[in-house]
Amino acid sequence: MTTSPTPGTTAPAVDLAISAALATVRRNSDTFGTGYPDDTTTNDRYLPRPAAAGFPIAGNRGWTTSFFTGMEWLAWELSGDEAFRDAALAHAADFSRRVRAGEDLDTHDLGFLYTLSTVPAWQLLGDTDGREAALLAAEHLMLRLLEPAGIIQAWGDLSDPRQRGRTIVDSLMNMPLLTWAGEQTGDARFTDAVRRHTTQLRENIVRADNSTFHTFYWDVETGQPLRGATEQGAFDDSCWARGQAWGIYGFALNYRATADPLLLEAAWRCADYFLAHLPADSVPFWDLVYVDGSDAPRDSSSAAIAVCGLLELAAIESTGERAERATEAAHTILASLIENYTPARPEDSDGLLLHGVYDLPKNNGVDEGTLWGDYFYLEALTRVARRDWTAFW
Repeated sequence: MTTSPTPGTTAPAVDLAISAALATVRRNSDTFGTGYPDDTTTNDRYLPRPAAAGFPIAGNRGWTTSFFTGMEWLAWELSGDEAFRDAALAHAADFSRRVRAGEDLDTHDLGFLYTLSTVPAWQLLGDTDGREAALLAAEHLMLRLLEPAGIIQAWGDLSDPRQRGRTIVDSLMNMPLLTWAGEQTGDARFTDAVRRHTTQLRENIVRADNSTFHTFYWDVETGQPLRGATEQGAFDDSCWARGQAWGIYGFALNYRATADPLLLEAAWRCADYFLAHLPADSVPFWDLVYVDGSDAPRDSSSAAIAVCGLLELAAIESTGERAERATEAAHTILASLIENYTPARPEDSDGLLLHGVYDLPKNNGVDEGTLWGDYFYLEALTRVARRDWTAFW
């Protein structure tokens, strides 16, 4: 892995990167069929998702399975190959079954899960079963809205005292499912929940220096904000790279949904901090507390998420200094990912991106490919190659 600065992308480089990515998505899709790989690679190879109580091996559980489906939807849009469409539809049908069966739904990540699986089935193909499944998932997500705080609880059963009143910065990316449900139904409950939740995160999870907490707790009885902490960052007061990237993209998407200018400023605050703490090759260490010279692992998935967020900001700004700055930063980071963080040959790894981190404090998925890193890398390439692409979010 080099550490030299990388200039912006070129069209031939992006085309080659897409060709390599599609070869890997095709191979993985053929390998896993209607099943799902694990969250991360193991020694650069995706293994079937382990069996768990009530779930078979390669079963649809956890928060990352939809990134696999989302890549199949993107691959179909990029290539027109019906094999990708059919694979994505089969997985979307499984997500429909999951929500109707009530399997593993005690999570705010219903947003990730259904925005990238059944929502595209409706958007791209008019699949009414996919629409109904996504609306059911949105209703489940609304059950996690805690009063009087007005936040969506992140993890676990709502009666779990360890998780009561806790949300995390990742949750910003789960709000588009509620925005979509509001648009589909005209029910103001959804849009009101998005407005209240994102306001709480803007006011409490973004620190005064523009870094972010990973998690934050509210008093469930009074609704008062309590304290920030981390779960996957280096320290409670450090800045977890993936969380900061969620802040860039998540606040930008929710600005587009709400037109609240304070959310746009929050996205820029997150972006400015992220960009100011990048090492020489523009791909962050797993926590932004680390700088050039450190031997800490990089997290390519954070970089891929940030590229998508910066491209969203550039589209929002349209013209001017901010649009130019976001575009330049996005292309610089993406060029480095293509040059320094992809396999030399598609067959060398099952991951589209190398050198990602899932959860370093728990030694889970360190220096491996990740399903979300792969998805956002392919989304970033899609956004660059097809500027008229309509996002799933």
